[in-house]
Amino acid sequence: MARAIALAREGRFWATPNPHVGCVIVRDGAVIGEGFTQPPGGHHAEVAALTQAGDARGATAYVTLEPCAHWGRTGPCTEALIGAGICRVVVAIEDPSPAVAGKGIAALKAAGIAVSIGVLVPEAEALVAGFLLRVSRGWGRVRLKIAASLDGRTAMASGESQWITGEEARADVQCLRAESSVVITGIGTVLADDCALTVREAQLPLAAEDRQRAVHRAPLRVLLDSNGRVPQGAAILSTSAPTLVFHASDASPASHLAALPQVTTQGVARAEGGLDLRAILADLGDRGANEILLETGATLSSAFLEQGLVDELIVYQAPRLLGASGRPMIMANVERLAETFALRLIEVSRVGDDLRIIAVPH
Repeated sequence: MARAIALAREGRFWATPNPHVGCVIVRDGAVIGEGFTQPPGGHHAEVAALTQAGDARGATAYVTLEPCAHWGRTGPCTEALIGAGICRVVVAIEDPSPAVAGKGIAALKAAGIAVSIGVLVPEAEALVAGFLLRVSRGWGRVRLKIAASLDGRTAMASGESQWITGEEARADVQCLRAESSVVITGIGTVLADDCALTVREAQLPLAAEDRQRAVHRAPLRVLLDSNGRVPQGAAILSTSAPTLVFHASDASPASHLAALPQVTTQGVARAEGGLDLRAILADLGDRGANEILLETGATLSSAFLEQGLVDELIVYQAPRLLGASGRPMIMANVERLAETFALRLIEVSRVGDDLRIIAVPH
């Protein structure tokens, strides 16, 4: 199962909206087939492993997520396993999505296949955390990325911020983008930095095969632009990736967007200080977004945090001090310790000369 989980990670760049799954087929103590989820419309992990195995009669299949039992873009994996003569299936976790939800396991058992469930559960759940959240609450995992100095500043008072962190940290962010279904930013960041939010292949610190998978699918760029201020020619509107612009439902999107086939617009209700963030996340969930990355300024970051909409913070902290006049990581005004954002550290590691801090809200 550990090998199946490692294989599943190979599909993390291109599987969305499907969960990335790994499968290992073993007979007489030897691995005879391996596979992981291919892009939508391609083989699921089980079929990929069966294809490599050839003759899999009497073998055991180890799979990180319950095999599907329904027709979608591809046929049911349960039918493939049954037809191949698999005698036992070991499943890490059940698939909670309504189309599966135990039906795959039931189909295997009905065919006389022995099924074991619950192997390396925490590792398997962490692997598809965004998918599980989208199924359970309507939108995927929301991760807030921040690059800051040691004294918690994200830019100089003038707005100068390139580059606070080093090359290795910026390369790690490229991997984060490639793993994401969606990258969100706000109009303030676009006007200040003219960010493109694309995955830059040359900066990916990956081996050749992983790099090819990482650029196979460009993450959807999402811009929150309440009043249609995005300028013509902005980098976020380039043809290098699709862009979705959310604007206030009582306002019109920028008129020049209608001529850009790679750009779509969507109205959403206003909320205090901006747009209805929950409605935006729900819309992205309906579009199949499992992993949502926030690359937002201090004000919008604070809004997501204050509404309890951030599942994980990833802070790249550089060994430099920007001083008191530098721009802060967040803009929330709190006066008492009890009002502060309490976090639990998950990981602190070194990326080049910088620290990468991963934390989750308490």
